[in-house]
Amino acid sequence: MSENSERRVISVIVVNEASVLSRITDLFSGRGYNITSLTVAPIPDSKYSRLTIVTSGSVRVIEQITKQLHKLIPVLRVYEHADMVEKEMALIKFPITESLSDINTLCEAYNGKIVNVGDNVIIAMVTDEPNRVENFLKAIKRYSPKEIVRSGAVALER
Repeated sequence: MSENSERRVISVIVVNEASVLSRITDLFSGRGYNITSLTVAPIPDSKYSRLTIVTSGSVRVIEQITKQLHKLIPVLRVYEHADMVEKEMALIKFPITESLSDINTLCEAYNGKIVNVGDNVIIAMVTDEPNRVENFLKAIKRYSPKEIVRSGAVALER
């Protein structure tokens, strides 16, 4: 990537049918562009799905990607987010021996909470802006997380 490469969030509205996701990811890989995050979900009460793609590139690269996406038949709309609300979620598994109250306090600072306590583990969830989720994951290292699962970004224009 060039010096002007920046993180970009692109939403794509597609007809919800087989092979659409494959064609979109092939477009990126065929041109050597990396997808940092990809979230796909059906749009309620419709035959469409929304893909939220996080990638990096210059303005020119992103323009090229969006033009190519528009050429794919099942794609209805493509837009790069400028002014948006963006969120990401992470689930974290901790040993039961760690402090429940300390973990809960830290989770609450990042729009999260403890979602499950079992015989051997504590499972916490946070939902926040991607950079804040990243900061949370750095902060919880002292509590010896056993496993971390992170979702892709979702975004909506304001």
